Amino acid sequence: MLTVDRGKLTPISEYDQPGKFRRLLHFVWQFWKLNLAGAMEFRLSFLLTAGMMVINNVVWIVFWGIYFGRFPVLNGWELQDVMMLWAVAAGGFGVMATFFGNAMRIGNLIATGQLDVYLTQPKPVLLHVLISRMSVSAIGDVLFALLIYIAFGDKSLIGLLKFALAMVLSTLIFLFFTISVNCLAFWLGNTEGLSFQLFNALLTFTTYPTSIFKGFGKLVLFTVLPAGFISYLPIGLLRQIDLPFILGSVAVAVFLCVVGIQLFYKGLRRYSSGNMMGLRR
Repeated sequence: MLTVDRGKLTPISEYDQPGKFRRLLHFVWQFWKLNLAGAMEFRLSFLLTAGMMVINNVVWIVFWGIYFGRFPVLNGWELQDVMMLWAVAAGGFGVMATFFGNAMRIGNLIATGQLDVYLTQPKPVLLHVLISRMSVSAIGDVLFALLIYIAFGDKSLIGLLKFALAMVLSTLIFLFFTISVNCLAFWLGNTEGLSFQLFNALLTFTTYPTSIFKGFGKLVLFTVLPAGFISYLPIGLLRQIDLPFILGSVAVAVFLCVVGIQLFYKGLRRYSSGNMMGLRR
């Protein structure tokens, strides 16, 4: 990763010293605390927003429950597998949007010249951008994922570790795919609509069992839209250890991390200032 000072690139190695790294972690922690405190300022609104997201997800769970009540198996998928699919998909999205909520707004920040305020501060630009916003509704997704895991998941130590790994992979794929598609704005201008459509497609397809897709559709889910690497986790990781799939998922997550970071900092060299002035605490 690189840091940026008005478009000049600085190696992240400057942050490798233990003291500086601890201060960076403290900076991130304080931002998360302030974001949560801001969300909790209006507690009724916070509870309603997060609660409505839980209810929205429960509606889909009820739908799948009715379906499996009539058809116990769907191409090898059982009710528990689909429940854990929703836990992994909703949880990964929820963690991303809660802790790195600005990821979905990067395209807009680029197109409107609002990155200036981040460039003037001595923090890694991409990290600073990502943590400076929290989605309140996404907290409901995280709570929903935990409730589904408690109700349907394997609560042994091994089961817990596998669920944690699935959540990490899901979060990383969501996060860096979102960063990558939003960074197209550096080259194409205002791509907010395109970025939203691509992200929404990824999110939608992660909530359906991969077994219902065949041929070209399945190929797309494991290439253009890496949704398959999230939606197959309940089978390839949580139910049984499918080593080739797990290694592939890790490789895709790492690949997206590298691509997302490189696209952001290469694009930042092309960034045109919006001549905006602002203060951040």
